[in-house]
This record gives sequence, structure tokens and C-alpha cells, in this order.
Amino acid sequence: MTVEELLERYATGERDFGGVDFGSVDLANTTLPEINLSGTNLSEANFVCAMLSEANFSGANLTQAALSGAILKNSNFSEANLSGANLANCIFDGANL
Repeated sequence: MTVEELLERYATGERDFGGVDFGSVDLANTTLPEINLSGTNLSEANFVCAMLSEANFSGANLTQAALSGAILKNSNFSEANLSGANLANCIFDGANL
């Protein structure tokens, strides 16, 4: 699935993108609250300054992902792999880490 397809489907109300391979995807500066990316490959993904409040990243692979400046309030990261991820200046208020 391409970034464009994800954004189009999200705009129509779809929120469940669990299990999809989005390695190296560039979603910097996007607004995707309540998106479900559980079990998803997001290694080396770019989420810099993205607004991802209440997102579900449970079981996702976020190794080497760029999340600096992202808003991740009330997001779920249970069992997610954040090895080497850039988490500088993220807002994690209420997040499950």
C-alpha cells in the first residue's frame, strides 16, 4: 500500500491498517489520530512532527523510526519494538509504553 492510498483511505474514514508493511514510509507532518497500525512494519518510517494521538502501535516494528516531535497522546505501544527510534521531543501524555 502506498502513502497516497493510506491517506485516501484514512480520509474516507478507514482507521485499521494493522499488519501492513510500511517500512521506510514517510508520514512526516501528517494528522492521523486513532489510526490502527498494530502489528505493522514501520522500520525506518518517518513520523517527524506527525499528530498520532490515540494511535495503536501495539506489536509494531518501529526500529530506527523517526518520531521526533510527534504528538502521541494516549497512544498504545504495548509490545512495540522501538529499538533505535528517535523519540526526541515526542509528547507521550497518557501513552501506554
